[in-house]
Amino acid sequence: MLEECAAAAGLLVDADVDSHKLPSFFVVGPPRTGTSWLHTVLGQCAWLSHPTKETRFFDKNFDRGLAWYASHYKRAVGGRVVGEVAPTYFASPQARERIARMIPGAKIVCIFRNPVERVVSLYRLKRAYGWIHWTFEDALVRDPELMESSRYADHLKSWLEMFGSSQVLATLHDDMEADPQSYLDQLVDFVGASRVRLEPGHRKHVLASDSLTQPRNYYLTRGALWLAEWSKRQRLGGIVATAKRLGAHRAFVGGGAAFPELSIPEKGKLREMFRTEIDKLEGVLNRDLSAWK
Repeated sequence: MLEECAAAAGLLVDADVDSHKLPSFFVVGPPRTGTSWLHTVLGQCAWLSHPTKETRFFDKNFDRGLAWYASHYKRAVGGRVVGEVAPTYFASPQARERIARMIPGAKIVCIFRNPVERVVSLYRLKRAYGWIHWTFEDALVRDPELMESSRYADHLKSWLEMFGSSQVLATLHDDMEADPQSYLDQLVDFVGASRVRLEPGHRKHVLASDSLTQPRNYYLTRGALWLAEWSKRQRLGGIVATAKRLGAHRAFVGGGAAFPELSIPEKGKLREMFRTEIDKLEGVLNRDLSAWK
């Protein structure tokens, strides 16, 4: 079965690749919807990619091959379901199609957050890590991901069409904040993992964009990011993870001036920009999202 699916996706299967160590579920985000918190808590009941949190295999590193991808799941030795928390997959047609061909029975989890809050948070993350250097207004025009990942309803419909409603769980970040335990219970039941009881510390899943700052030096941060990405592609993700754990990323990420807060008129303009998209998502989810408007 794995060989047939890999052939359909245009990949060769290494003899050492164990199909049981490939993910059976994906948390596809989009970005800045609580996926980092989910990665932490799901690590207690599921095998997730290691040492790299996001492999970017299905949207960016597909050319590395299935053996490269499977190398991130060496610790998966049975007893738990296997998954990947991969928020960049949400708005990627290539990732969606490749997962459908490779793992057609995969469970897909989407998380939707107030698009105004999310797009500001994503912009700050990208600036802090040196991915972009534009102002927020310029980034909305020049960085396609900011707006494309905000097309919630259209991409959700594509996931539903590709996998079917029984394999796609659409959730709200609002519910994650209101009752994290119930939210987690629903998610793990859906993907087939064992329930876990959240500790008090795990209930604090504040999104960290408020503490992010602009980089001290854009080019230094950009260079460090490129080196980290290159290392991950060379299966040296363990070195990157160790450096991050020891705090090396603090020398390159942020450290500059604070981000300016959006004015009330700017926030109002964003709400109007996303109003149609929110209306469409309300229809798909059959949920009242008026608070977002």
